[in-house]
Amino acid sequence: MTASAVLAKAQHENFPVALRVLPQTLRRRLETIYGFARLVDDTGDELAGDRNAALDELEADLHRAFVGEARHPLLQRVTVFVRETGATKEPFLRLIEANRLDQRKTAYASWDELAHYCTLSANPVGELVLVALGKATPERIRLSDDVCTALQVAEHMQDVEEDRERGRDYLPAGDLLARGRELLASGIPLVKSLRGWGKIAVAGYVGGGLAAFDALERGGRIASGRERLVQTVKVLRAAR
Repeated sequence: MTASAVLAKAQHENFPVALRVLPQTLRRRLETIYGFARLVDDTGDELAGDRNAALDELEADLHRAFVGEARHPLLQRVTVFVRETGATKEPFLRLIEANRLDQRKTAYASWDELAHYCTLSANPVGELVLVALGKATPERIRLSDDVCTALQVAEHMQDVEEDRERGRDYLPAGDLLARGRELLASGIPLVKSLRGWGKIAVAGYVGGGLAAFDALERGGRIASGRERLVQTVKVLRAAR
């Protein structure tokens, strides 16, 4: 898949309605984050051939990106992102490691196992979003980790059949809806701690998560763009 196709796919999957009004620089940074995550996920999920070797090459190119020598166009964008924000390698490396884990682990028997997987597959994205906003603090990252874990749980619950077609089962026994909503509640103080475009951007993610859990409780129907926007407005009102 070309870099432009990866970015288009990432935008479709990860940009709630509210995020489409963000300033160009911030949108570009978010596109870089989600483009990188989508590239890594597609490599780990869909590549024909040696996926571990391909993930190793992505990691090598990530290291090159931090010295301005990346080969892949999306990793060249990472170079710009790092220069603008001072981001570190660690969140990017965790996203790659999540996909390495996917190559050797196909089921999660407990909540703790799933939560650990989310520290690799989801939480780094939220941390990078805060870095993109220039608002990354330890407390905000902690709250963001809760939100991102909740969003990952919602995604797994929506994608049960697709995941099982790939031979994976991310759903341990227990009330994941309740756990997910409990974690997503951290989004309210997180949004409250932000101002301006950062507040709108993060509220968009939290609103999307609330819409996803509402859809799951209705029987799995994925929420429309309008419903996600309504949820985002509710999050902003709650934060105020």
